[in-house]
This record gives sequence, C-alpha cells and structure tokens, in this order.
Amino acid sequence: MKLDVVRPHEIEEKSMAIITAELGGRTWPEPEFSVVKRCIHTSADFDYADNLAFSEGAVGIGMEALRNGAPIVTDTKMAASGINRNHLGKHGGSVHCFISDEDVVREAKARGCTRSTVAMEKGAREFGDGAIFVVGNAPTALFSLCDMIKAGKVRPALVVGVPVGFVNVVESKERIMEAGVPYIVARGRKGGSNIAAAICNAMLYSLGREW
Repeated sequence: MKLDVVRPHEIEEKSMAIITAELGGRTWPEPEFSVVKRCIHTSADFDYADNLAFSEGAVGIGMEALRNGAPIVTDTKMAASGINRNHLGKHGGSVHCFISDEDVVREAKARGCTRSTVAMEKGAREFGDGAIFVVGNAPTALFSLCDMIKAGKVRPALVVGVPVGFVNVVESKERIMEAGVPYIVARGRKGGSNIAAAICNAMLYSLGREW
C-alpha cells in the first residue's frame, strides 16, 4: 500500500479537512466549531461532536479573557503541559497547576480530601476572579469550584470541565453547568487532560481569526 507523502505542516490541515468531511455536513458557529474539531483531532473520537456543551458565548468569552492575559489554572500537570505556552505568552497569559505543591499536599492530607480540591482553592486565592479554570481529570476539582462560586469566593471567566472516569464525573459536570458561570463541558464520562488542553489551544489558535 502506497502512502501519500504529506509535509509536516500539512498534516493538521489535512486532518481537519477529513474531520469536517466525516462530520457529514454537521457544523457549529465559529469559534465553537474550532473547539469541536480540535477535540476530535486530539482524540480521534467523533463522540465529541455530540457531548460538548457550551454556555452562551462561552468560547468567545474565553478567547477574550485569554486575549487580555487571563491566567489558566489546571487540575493536572498533563493538562498544563499540553497548553501551548508560546501562544499563551503572546497575550501575557500563564498556566498554573498547584496539585503537587507541598502546602496543597499537606492540607489535603490534614483535611482528608483530594489534592485537586485544595489546588482549586489555592488557584482561587492566587488569582481570584477572571481566571480560566481547566479541569481534565478530577471531578472533585469541579465540585470545589462549584462550592466556591456558590459561596461568592471566586468568579471564573470560564470553566472548562472535562474530567474523565466513572465516579461522580457526570454529576460534577452537570453541577458546573448550573453554577451560573460560562462553561465548556464534555457531558458524560469522556474527557481527560488532553481534551482540556485541546480546548484551551483551540481558543488560543482562534485568536486573531476573522469568522
């Protein structure tokens, strides 16, 4: 079988064209469509065409926050490492993950809760309102955000809620969609740190485009 020769810079372009074709005419308004395609591109899973949920104007709100240098707080180092720091840095932004900080580990152990819970609390203290909170692994991180939002302790610019798994995952996503803040959520069990990073990168890559 002879393979087509594809130059490195053409691989992503060709992949996106294949995704668009295999969606069979299904489309979304931009910039939401770019997020959907980026998630499918990252995972090769077309279920994201059905399970991604956006609050009204969420992607545009996230892009505007990034354009203005909003910090990103993630629940995992994997999600943080997957976000394109060069694009983020062009707008004065930065990405932070507190999951392994000594004070977070110590407090989580003392309280008998997850490090993700305490890491989100630290993120809220460090950056306050206007940050983008990105959760790709731990539903407890979303629950923590919900509690802080309800208590008036933080008002995120955007919450990306795509934890993956079986225990409290669906419930945490449903709750963040009822918290009254802009959100991008992958409903159901699917998600992950790679999807969390893909959503952030889709917004970053879309900055400056004319739709």
